[in-house]
Amino acid sequence: MLKTFKAVLKGNSIEWVDEAPQLGDQPVTVHITVLEENLGSDPATRGQKMAEVLEKLASNRAFSDVDPAVWQHEVRQDRSILGRDD
Repeated sequence: MLKTFKAVLKGNSIEWVDEAPQLGDQPVTVHITVLEENLGSDPATRGQKMAEVLEKLASNRAFSDVDPAVWQHEVRQDRSILGRDD
């Protein structure tokens, strides 16, 4: 099972933010994803970028083969209500 640990990369060193993994001294293969935190700093820019992406999706007809009613039915998950016989 994969586990995720929060850390900060400084140069070639990793500083664990919360819980540090107990890995011992043996080498371990890792994948590091760099989160670009500055993307959310300017709401106007973020909105413009989102609009550009949505326009691209629309022009490519990315979801033209999706029936909205069928999609909603597949995605929707009704939950049983406690104390109610269904």
